[in-house]
Formats: sequence, structure tokens, C-alpha cells
Amino acid sequence: MTRLRLGALLALAAAFGVFSLSPEAMAAAEVHRLNLVISAMPSQIDGGGMNDLLQRYNLYPLGARGLEPLEQLSTTWLFDGELRYFVRPNFALAAGVSRLKAQTKREYLPSIGASINVLGEVLSVPIHVGAQYYLAPYTQGDFQARAFVGGGMMSLTGTRATFSTVELGLPIKTTADGTPDTLDAASLGGDNRLVSWGDSPGYYAEIGAHLFFAARYSVILGAVYRSMKVRDMGTEGVILVPDGLPSIDDPPLRVELKDADGKPFYRIPNLDLSGFGVRMAVAIGF
Repeated sequence: MTRLRLGALLALAAAFGVFSLSPEAMAAAEVHRLNLVISAMPSQIDGGGMNDLLQRYNLYPLGARGLEPLEQLSTTWLFDGELRYFVRPNFALAAGVSRLKAQTKREYLPSIGASINVLGEVLSVPIHVGAQYYLAPYTQGDFQARAFVGGGMMSLTGTRATFSTVELGLPIKTTADGTPDTLDAASLGGDNRLVSWGDSPGYYAEIGAHLFFAARYSVILGAVYRSMKVRDMGTEGVILVPDGLPSIDDPPLRVELKDADGKPFYRIPNLDLSGFGVRMAVAIGF
């Protein structure tokens, strides 16, 4: 929530900055039919299966070793580029592409010369098409403000969830064929990399204000809700952890991480990147 408040303050600062830079000599605000809208949105995300995995990993092996937990995914920045075309003075069509990336990571130093790096990351490149309905303008000199509501459909492309652990300086005993057999007592399960991917449709709804000035540049401030859920994700890799609390005399075997029902955590079955965002955008008129 702190990041979202910071985003709102940055949006207000951007608006005041444009007010101060707008020319005073021109008689009317410029409203262009075609606009390139560049946005940066501090946004909430749900996390879905990635947060379920992080919660389980925080309980074991991290919690069982007394190690600091990984933060769950809750906020991030969504960067967006959009073409917005006014078909009529009060109705616009929009199409664009966004990029959303969120991660949590932590480094553990179990002994001199040894380190364990744990990373959880989600990435998506949504494509959207939609429309906005503009209300009657408020005009004051060379400034015009117009409230709008809008929404549309999304296609979640390039969506990936990655969880990895990289251990350095911790010896791992292997069998004759090179398969990991037993782990160092300080290990969290050796090197692991789990990647899940998938595509899915979604939708968004937005509300905001479009501020026009006596220049080709305008400002958009508002709020956006996105529904971005990916189910039945494909997966490669598996997460393995030591079985039970380790000891130097009895190093544990590699076993599969189990969920609350005792089932192996072979994959992240779903991903939910839905949430609210604060839109801060600059539109360039053509």
C-alpha cells in the first residue's frame, strides 16, 4: 500500500508540473484525434499460485531452519503503451501492450564462503483493446479537463512464473551417474528451478480524468482494475528440499516438497495477477 500511496503522490506531482509548463498565450486546449499514451502504474497483484508456493516454502524449509521468510508478491509497476483514437469527441478506441514484472528474492549466508539465493518472479506481457467514453469537458482558458470511463479485453501473453534456488559453496554428494544423493547440512535442497507458463484472456475497467493543455501533450490520471488469471499452466522442473531437520551426522535425502495434502509441488497450477492500479500517463497528440 505504501507504493500505491507513493504512486498517487507522483501522479499529483506530474499534474502540477504540467500545469506549470503549459503555455499561457494560446487561446484553447489542443485535443488531438490520435494519441500515444505512455503509462506507469503502481499496481496491486494477487499472486495466486506463486504466493501459495512462497507461503509453503516459508513454512518449510525456511521456517523450520529459523530463516527469514520471503516476502509475498503484492505490488509492482505495470508499464503500458497505448494508441487512443477519438472516433467522436466523446468516444475513443484504444489498443496497446503492457509489461508487468514482480519478484521477491533473498540471500542467505549459512557459512563462510557459502551462499543460498532464492528467487520468486512473475512476468506477463498483456495486450489489450478497449474503449473510453468521455463526459462533458470543463474548460478554463487554455486548459480543458474531461472525466472518462472505459474498459476492454486483455490477452495475457508471455506469462511466466519462476522459482529458483542457487547454492554456492555447499558440497552435494552425488551417485555414480551424477544424480544428487545427499545434501550439506546447511542446504535448503540444492539448486532448483521451477518454471510455469501459460496464456489466458482477461479484462480491465478504468476511470479517470484526461487533462488537455495548449500543447500536443496531455496528462491522464485515474484508476484501473485488471482481471488477469492464468489457469492450467505448463511446467518444467521441480522443487526439492531436505527431508526433516538436517544434522551434520545424518545428511538428509533429496525429496519432493509437499503441500498441505501431502502432494508433490511439481508445478504452479495457476497465476493471478489481478488488482487495482493508479494510472499516471502522458499522451502525445498527432
